[in-house]
Amino acid sequence: APRRGAMKDIDQGLVVAEAELAANGITTAVMAQFYSWEGGMRGPEFAERVFAGIAALRGSVATDLRHQLRFEIAMLDHYPALEEFVARHGVEYLVFNDHLPHEELAKGKRPPRLTGQALRIGRNPEKHLADMQAMHAAMGEVSEALDGLCARLRARGLRLGSHDDRSAEDRATWRRRGVTIAEFPETMAAVETAAEAGEPVIMGAPNLVRGGSHKGNVSAMEMVAMEHVGALASDYHYPSLMRAVHLIERGGLASLSAAWAMISEGPARMLGLLDRGRIAPGLRADLVVIDPETRRIGATIAGGAVSYMSGAVAARFIAGAPV
Repeated sequence: APRRGAMKDIDQGLVVAEAELAANGITTAVMAQFYSWEGGMRGPEFAERVFAGIAALRGSVATDLRHQLRFEIAMLDHYPALEEFVARHGVEYLVFNDHLPHEELAKGKRPPRLTGQALRIGRNPEKHLADMQAMHAAMGEVSEALDGLCARLRARGLRLGSHDDRSAEDRATWRRRGVTIAEFPETMAAVETAAEAGEPVIMGAPNLVRGGSHKGNVSAMEMVAMEHVGALASDYHYPSLMRAVHLIERGGLASLSAAWAMISEGPARMLGLLDRGRIAPGLRADLVVIDPETRRIGATIAGGAVSYMSGAVAARFIAGAPV
């Protein structure tokens, strides 16, 4: 998902993003976009433009561009519109978020940075605060509404995930609704509950590369060591995927093949993409050429087509020399 101010020209932004994905060895990209009360680049209108842009770009680039919608559960008035969005854009993967600052709102406090955030998206700060307060006040209605929404989305065949589970109870509640993917669980209890149930656990590769969460949540490295992580996500920083694999191998937490599976076979299986994620006859020809000494990517081949090639590797291809 683009950070604020990072992508205003959708078509050009997606072209640039695809080139960066390919340069980082990514052959299938799940591009996450918010559908949020936060507005601006996280708002429903921007989501419409992003999903339309992805649809228009598909087929003209080698990278398989897919999308994920991230929906804020407090937007009760938008539940019908969300379902229309899902049908209109063929959404296959949806993750539930709740980014309302409930602690501050419950105390009657003004959330930090509210004025600046409202002005950046062209909203009146007081109206923005009033909307947040109204959503917070209606949270008692969300659980039942979510039960129905999840049932209808599952009937459409969507894969559903939850974001930032804080406890075993959180994960169990989502599981009851058929939301089986645990994305960035915040605590050991939430991770273990998911793992024990055989549910996919996604952790952020930057968390692992940094050696811990920037928010003080559970460590991805520790979860990998406990064999609880099924997939790593780039979480805004594409190079962290490759870096995380090398750190896992170098640290003796897993073999190279097992570490690599966290950014290939694991995510593919989680998404039901059984035609990729491994190098085997009959599967998609997704390959990455890596310099064993520098660990730099020399070439990326997605679905049998070259999506990226460095100058040095390109020169060898042109000369007909072995790579």
